[in-house]
Amino acid sequence: MRFVIVTGMSGAGKSTALKMLEDAEYFCVDNLPIPLIEKFAQLTMDGTAGEIQKVALGIDIRSGQSLSDLQSVLEKMTIAGIRYEILFLDSSDDILVKRYKETRRTHPLAGNGRVDEGIRKERKALEFLKKEADYIIDTSQLLTRELKAELDKIFIQDQKFQNLMISVVSFGFKYGIPADSDLVFDVRFLPNPYYVEELRPLSGNDAPVRDFVMGYENARIFADKLEDMITFLLPNYISEGKHQLVISIGCTGGKHRSVTLANELYRRLSKVSEYGVRIEHRDIEKDAIRKKQ
Repeated sequence: MRFVIVTGMSGAGKSTALKMLEDAEYFCVDNLPIPLIEKFAQLTMDGTAGEIQKVALGIDIRSGQSLSDLQSVLEKMTIAGIRYEILFLDSSDDILVKRYKETRRTHPLAGNGRVDEGIRKERKALEFLKKEADYIIDTSQLLTRELKAELDKIFIQDQKFQNLMISVVSFGFKYGIPADSDLVFDVRFLPNPYYVEELRPLSGNDAPVRDFVMGYENARIFADKLEDMITFLLPNYISEGKHQLVISIGCTGGKHRSVTLANELYRRLSKVSEYGVRIEHRDIEKDAIRKKQ
């Protein structure tokens, strides 16, 4: 029997996660009153509710004042031998504000005030749940399919998950360094495919450019040293409580060298299944767009 409590910040993707788990044949219940949670869990565990093997229970700030009682309810469940897991979906404040503005929704704790004030109150109210969470997924930069992949990894494939989402981002220095970067690497020291006529219209996603860049020994050495350093840093970031790491790799225009090396790092990190890894090529199309203007 698997009993998963799905919670987190409003706008971080809890409803989407519940729908995904439902598609994965989890029995899903959203916003069950806090006083009923222990009884509901007991019914599912002892088979009274039928042959239910996987349960996902959505809990969020809508529980109101009774949310403060959840901690004692969870303690009672633990004493009673009811095993549960907590999935906490989080996102940066600026992304949450942006999502609320796009949907024109009102934050449940904002009232007639500002959205960011509601987010601050919610974050404080849910702090105890985040500390108790078995899995924390930061959805700030995640696409829906990427969130689905992470949930599938944890709740379907039962793979180990270290609560760290890694974003590998390629970019062009002439368009600026990504503002959310944690680590920035400059690969402009490598020969530029832009000056090879037949490679210029291609990108690092194309085999000829990839072969050109990785054909240089310095590129391969850089990739090896970068992998070694990132592999060393990851467990240290996790021990410090970091849940999202943005690794930005830049070249001049963000189309050839940075894309190639970002893809190479992504390929290598993806072999380590306990981390969530995504790839983004921020500026890969910008040269083409500018030429059309």
